Amino acid sequence: MHLVVIFGPPAVGKMTVGREVARLTPYRLFHNHATIEPLLEVFDWGTPAFETLREEFRTRVIEEAVRHDLPGLVFTFVWGLDLADDTAYVERLVAPVVDAGHPVDFVELWSSQETRLGREGTPLRLQHKASKRDVEWARGHLREWDADHRLSTGPDQAFPLAGRYPHHRVDNDDLSPTEAAQAIVSALGLPRS
Repeated sequence: MHLVVIFGPPAVGKMTVGREVARLTPYRLFHNHATIEPLLEVFDWGTPAFETLREEFRTRVIEEAVRHDLPGLVFTFVWGLDLADDTAYVERLVAPVVDAGHPVDFVELWSSQETRLGREGTPLRLQHKASKRDVEWARGHLREWDADHRLSTGPDQAFPLAGRYPHHRVDNDDLSPTEAAQAIVSALGLPRS
C-alpha cells in the first residue's frame, strides 16, 4: 500500500489535486476534511476530544488501508513545518505504512498567497469543507497561518524529513488540478487506472 501525502498551505489545492490523482490512478483519496468536518459537528476545533479523535480516525483509516491491501492512498493536510509537534504527528500517521514495509512519498503543493486567496470560496471547496463557508473568515485564517507558520519548503527551508522519505514539490500556481495531478503521477511513477 503506497501512501502519498500531499501537503501545503491552506487553499493550495490539496483536495482538488488529490481527487485528480485518485481519478488517474487506482489510489483512493483521504483528504483532511473527511475527518475534520464530522468532528466539528460535535466538538470545537482544537479541544482535546477533537484532537484525539481526529488523530485516531486518521490513523485507523491508514491502518485499515494497509491491512486491506489498497494499492494506494492519497492523504492531504496542512503541515506546520516549523512545528516539532506537527512533524511528530506526521511520523505517527505514516508509521503503519512504514512498519508494514510499504512506500511513503511526500508531495508538497505550492501556490502564491494571492492565488490561494482566490481559491477560497470555490464551489468544490465549499461543498466538502463546511467549516470554510465563511469565506472572509477562511481568507483571514489563511493569512494568519501564513504569518505564523512555515508551510512550504524553499531554498533556505528544508523538508523536515529529508533523507528519510522522498519529497517532491509541485508549483501549481498556474497549473490546473489535472496538470498538477499528472505531474505527481509522472514524478512518482504511479500506476494508471
